[in-house]
Amino acid sequence: MKLNNVFVHQVYFWLKNEADQAKLIEGINTLAAIKGLKQIHIGVTANTPREVVDNTYHASLLTIFDNKEAHDVYQDDPIHHEFLANYVKPLVAKVVVMDSVDPN
Repeated sequence: MKLNNVFVHQVYFWLKNEADQAKLIEGINTLAAIKGLKQIHIGVTANTPREVVDNTYHASLLTIFDNKEAHDVYQDDPIHHEFLANYVKPLVAKVVVMDSVDPN
């Protein structure tokens, strides 16, 4: 199924301590309650060893919104701020975010 006219927000997390993976995923799951999310996927590395694949991250988040405005509301939601303060700041060493829209 091809997705059109959506805003895609992808986040990859590298932990300070790998033992905190379950706690981080617990925190990521809290984001599902934010209104305006069209779809959400929470994942871990699929361990696909190929030269072009980065399998070093510990958790990932894929969110899909109807548009940038819905994404911006998500960014300002108190649940998102709590996630950043309670999970990302204490547990995460590195975060990479990739946002994309249709090429039109």
